[in-house]
Amino acid sequence: MEDVENLFDKAVGEIERMLNSKTVVGDPITVEGYTLIPLINVGFGFGVGAGKGTDPQKGAGHGGGTGGGGGVKPVALVIISKDGVRVEPIKSGTASVMEKIVETVGKAASGKNSKKDD
Repeated sequence: MEDVENLFDKAVGEIERMLNSKTVVGDPITVEGYTLIPLINVGFGFGVGAGKGTDPQKGAGHGGGTGGGGGVKPVALVIISKDGVRVEPIKSGTASVMEKIVETVGKAASGKNSKKDD
């Protein structure tokens, strides 16, 4: 049973190590005067199991194991510009973070061009 406890402690320790502020707030990206910060949803799950038993022919035995999984999904983009700060949600399945960045920079560039024409 002590081996299973060690496995469990190692699994929980690794999860704690992985979860910090950088796992939900990405590194800032600066493009065309805009600072873009991705916000990310992190999810995980894990389990631990152990057992002991005896077999009349083979004797005593024990077993244990751990398992886990997780996922990361971008959910929004914080956009900081000279005009202020806004949050653009990233709808699931419709746009990746990179597509949202390209869209934001494209809107900014077209806005600059239209102001020059006025």
